[in-house]
Amino acid sequence: MTDAGGRSAPADADWAAAVAAVRAVPPAGRVLLVCHVNPDGDALGSMLGFALGLHRLGLRQVQATFPGPPRLSEPLRGLPGEQLLVPAAEAVVDPDLLISFDAASESRLGELADRLTTAGSTLVLDHHASNPGFGAVNLIDPRAAATSVLVDELLSRLGVPLDAEIAECLYVALTTDTGSFRYEATTAAVHRFAARLLATGISPGDISRRVFDTRPFGAVRLSAEVIGRARLEPAAADGHGLVWTWATQDDLARHGQPGYVLEALIDSVRCTAEADVSCVVKQTADGDWAVSLRSKGAVDVSRVAVELGGGGHRLAAGFTGQGSADDVVEAIRRELAAALLPSNGD
Repeated sequence: MTDAGGRSAPADADWAAAVAAVRAVPPAGRVLLVCHVNPDGDALGSMLGFALGLHRLGLRQVQATFPGPPRLSEPLRGLPGEQLLVPAAEAVVDPDLLISFDAASESRLGELADRLTTAGSTLVLDHHASNPGFGAVNLIDPRAAATSVLVDELLSRLGVPLDAEIAECLYVALTTDTGSFRYEATTAAVHRFAARLLATGISPGDISRRVFDTRPFGAVRLSAEVIGRARLEPAAADGHGLVWTWATQDDLARHGQPGYVLEALIDSVRCTAEADVSCVVKQTADGDWAVSLRSKGAVDVSRVAVELGGGGHRLAAGFTGQGSADDVVEAIRRELAAALLPSNGD
C-alpha cells in the first residue's frame, strides 16, 4: 500500500531488516540514536523510548543526541531516559549502529549527519512523506500518526514489552504529534495505541499539564503580542486563505523567554476560520527564520516546504527561510500559488 506521494508503508522485509540490524549489535556494541534539530515531543520521546528499549535488550553503550545546543525545551525535560542524552560534540563518531528518529532528511541531523557514513549500519524511523530514505534500512510510513508508532512496532518485534518509562516517552510523542488527538491522523488505531500506553499506569493528566498547559507568564504575554500582529490574506492560496505572523529574537529578549515558547503559537493561529493555511515565522538568528506551516486540508503544505528546502506532511510542514520575515512570507505565497496549479494535480 502506498500514500498519495507514492511511498509504500514498510513491508515485512523492511521490519525484518530493522530487527536484524539491532540484533547484530553485540552486547558491548555502540549504538547512537539521533533526532532532528530542536527536537519536538515526537522526536525526543521516540528516541528516548527506543533507547530505554535497547537497555531492556541488554545493550548498555547507548547514546542519544541531537544537533545544535544541548538544550531541551522546559516541557520536555524530565522524560525517562534523559540521562542517556549527550551533547552532539560528545557523540561517538563510529557507532556500530546509528538510528535516526523523526528526521525527514539528512540535513535535519545537522552536524551529526556525517555519522551516516562512519556508522557500521544505519536505520531510519520516520513518518514524513518527504523523507527520501537515507538509511541502509528505512522504516518510513507517512500514514503513521507519529514516529512513535513505528518505534512501538519495532520494540514489539524485538520482544521488548511496554513498561511505564517507555510508555511515558511514547505517549508524549504521540500526543504532541496528534495535537492531543485533535488532528486528522488520529484514527481508531491511534486511540488503541494510546490505551495500551495508559494501561502501563502513566498519568495522562500529569503529562498533559507538563507538556501542554504550563508556561511562564512572560510566554503568555509574548504569545499575545505575536498573535496580535497576525495578518489574514483571504485571497492567498488561490482563495483558500493564508494567516501568518512572526516573532523575532528581540521579542524573546524583551519578554525574557527562550525560543521554544514560540512552538505552540501555530495552534493558536491555525484556528482562523477564514484561512486554510497558517504560518508562523520565527527568527533564529539575523536573517534566519524557522517556519511552521499548517493546512486544514485544501492545500498540501509539504509541497511548499520541500520547494523551500524543508519537508513534512500534507497538513504540517516546515523549513528554514532567509532574509526578512516579509521575504520569507512572499516565498510562501509564490509556492502556494505554484502548488495549486492544475498541472500539479492537487
